[in-house]
Amino acid sequence: MNQEQISKLEKSIQNMKDKTSRIYLIVQDTRGNAKASVAYIYNLGMALLNAGYNPIILHEKPDYFGVSTWLGEEYMTTLPHKAIEGQNLEVSPEDLIVIPELYGFVMSQISKLPCGKIVLSQAYDHILETLQPGQTWSQLGFFKCVTTSERQKEYLEEVMKNVSYDILKPFISDNFYKSELPAKPIIAIHSRDQRDAVNIIKSFYIKFPQYRWITFRDMVQLSYSEFSEVLKECFVSVWVDEESTFGTFPLESMKCNVPVVGKIPDIEPDWLNENGMWTYDENKIVEILGTYVLAWLDGIELTQEVKDKMRDTLLPYSSSITENNILSVFDSFKNKRVESIKNAVEKLKLEENEQ
Repeated sequence: MNQEQISKLEKSIQNMKDKTSRIYLIVQDTRGNAKASVAYIYNLGMALLNAGYNPIILHEKPDYFGVSTWLGEEYMTTLPHKAIEGQNLEVSPEDLIVIPELYGFVMSQISKLPCGKIVLSQAYDHILETLQPGQTWSQLGFFKCVTTSERQKEYLEEVMKNVSYDILKPFISDNFYKSELPAKPIIAIHSRDQRDAVNIIKSFYIKFPQYRWITFRDMVQLSYSEFSEVLKECFVSVWVDEESTFGTFPLESMKCNVPVVGKIPDIEPDWLNENGMWTYDENKIVEILGTYVLAWLDGIELTQEVKDKMRDTLLPYSSSITENNILSVFDSFKNKRVESIKNAVEKLKLEENEQ
């Protein structure tokens, strides 16, 4: 019996070294709606695939809508996909499951699986949502977490003990860049709660009726390619997302050289500094926006200090830095798993020799 186990585990070790072991990445079905947290997982999958790993996108139901309409067809055709429902999910000791924090109920279901397990935490408001009272990740057999920011990591370390954390920051795509054409009188607006966007737009036109010729563009429902093209045309952007611990939209705006007016979230992102027009009071956004519109119409540009802050803010968020960090984190996890399984093999061999 031990010899059979030894052979299986030694095969697992070889598969991990060859990178043929599976990395299951669980995603939420947004039914065609663009969502940065899902794009992050797909970009993670692409980076792992390019590094020679074997990532598989895991979705709940066979009728998965996918991300073709907003992220791009290449993500659906390049990365393998598999449904959980109605299929026997093949999981071996060498495999790895990466599961978003909002799937606490799934964590309970797979807690006994003998594979590697990593929690992916992008939003603090989902951490406890689907867990039972008093339940923690380590109790469910999850001792490793990847998150997107230092602030999120600090929060998690207070809530989820006995877990090790790595930070993998999202990268800002090269689809975002400064347009050579003059900006148009368009304000890009992006909010998690659409009521915030509606209230800001209506309040702006009430307070500044002389600017009714200026257009607001709601960015939430745009495809990935449309998103970047529209943003390049705008002269300013507005961001409201109290629950975000990262927020890619302000960084995308900065990369397009579009200044940002925004409400500071409950947990301040690592990148937030004097690189925009920030307030803790959402009610002040309209006033700040009106002041900036007047300055823009008068030809007054941002100060060089703010421009420098915008440029410097973007430096850590390049695709090359992110992909190198992804490789480092997953190589390290793989190597530790290999050593752990090797130790299990050695223990079984000793038991075999003693019989």
